[in-house]
Amino acid sequence: MTTRTLLLSSALCAASLHFATGTALAQDCTVTVGMVMELTGPAGQYGQAGAKSVDMAFRDLNEAGGVNGCKLATETRDSQSQGNVAVDQATQLVNVQKVPVLIGGIISSVSIPILTSVTASAGVPQVSPASSSPTLTELAREGKTNGVFFRTITSDALQGTAAAKYAMDQGLDKLAIIHVNNDFGVNMMREFQKAYESLGGKITSVTPYNEKQASYTSEATAAMDGEPEGLYLISYPVDGATIARAWISQGGPATFLLNDGMNSTDFIEAVGARYLDNAYGTSSGTSPTKSSQYFYDNYEAFSGGIKPDAPAADRSYDAGAIVGLAIAKAGKAEPAAIKAAIPQVVDPKGETVFAGPEEFKKALALIKEGKPIRYEGVIGPVNFDQYGDITGPFRLWKITDGAVVTTGEMSADDVTALKDQLGQ
Repeated sequence: MTTRTLLLSSALCAASLHFATGTALAQDCTVTVGMVMELTGPAGQYGQAGAKSVDMAFRDLNEAGGVNGCKLATETRDSQSQGNVAVDQATQLVNVQKVPVLIGGIISSVSIPILTSVTASAGVPQVSPASSSPTLTELAREGKTNGVFFRTITSDALQGTAAAKYAMDQGLDKLAIIHVNNDFGVNMMREFQKAYESLGGKITSVTPYNEKQASYTSEATAAMDGEPEGLYLISYPVDGATIARAWISQGGPATFLLNDGMNSTDFIEAVGARYLDNAYGTSSGTSPTKSSQYFYDNYEAFSGGIKPDAPAADRSYDAGAIVGLAIAKAGKAEPAAIKAAIPQVVDPKGETVFAGPEEFKKALALIKEGKPIRYEGVIGPVNFDQYGDITGPFRLWKITDGAVVTTGEMSADDVTALKDQLGQ
């Protein structure tokens, strides 16, 4: 599936559109950024929201005058939530179409093969909005990423620890685990298990599952060994709902701990809100900024009805904004220059800029003047470390009357301190 999205309306293509300097935007100059998203398959809900967010960021940058005299566009491909399909699509974008930077994927089992098979060897920067596997950090530590990988989400190594503490604080101290059998699910389970058991929790069973099965009755039955008091379900909305229904129908207690991707109205509606009033979860959090307000005020209308709190939506806008600003900072649409510029547009010493056309005009003018900028995005201010990772807070939530309600937050410092306390 190929969708070419040119993010400039005919009105914006008019010669009246100017840079901050007053130079007309070149109408025949387009910088095309590759995007591989999970538009269909188990993670399709995330990818659709993420793709719209990137499109919105590029529209805003184009309304602000574009980058280096050019408008931004995306060449968007559907990974179908499958690693092999993602590699094929990324290969076409990077090796055939020669895109200078690639955004995606959403899930780690898509982003990792793109990185190891395509972008690392080609030296093309890759920015994932939502791939949280610790494997990505390990690949960087081992020198296997060529320094091209960045992500606007915290690692599961941190989220697993936050989830363990949240579970214990809610009295969930005897849990079974069912997890998707891929890189994301295995790593999340391992990180959670280490922290949870160190805090005194008991795991009665660990049951992996393969995606897209019609039934998960056998997995639900196996997970009930040891008489758990609840279930930690590491999954995606579609399969997760099928598993939760099987768990409940088999007599499992309607007490759940959920990962970030299960923060989904589709999941709640498919399972039934009445079964989820004792369901808790964690998500990568945000530190609200002016960008957050702008995004929440404008995203739903732009996206055609997708809610701004949809998983991956906020951090995908930031991925698009950072990429667009990095192209402007680089001064040319070349991979090596963009790679170097990505950390520079979130420079802690730079002048703060936010999301939206007016703020992007300011950012582009500062870049043109050679001044440093610090983009503080929808998820808050971020810095990239040497592995392309960010640190950030975690949102703690509970499902109440069919709605996800925030109950608190664990800061990045809190999680780091807890990991030090547990010797991890």
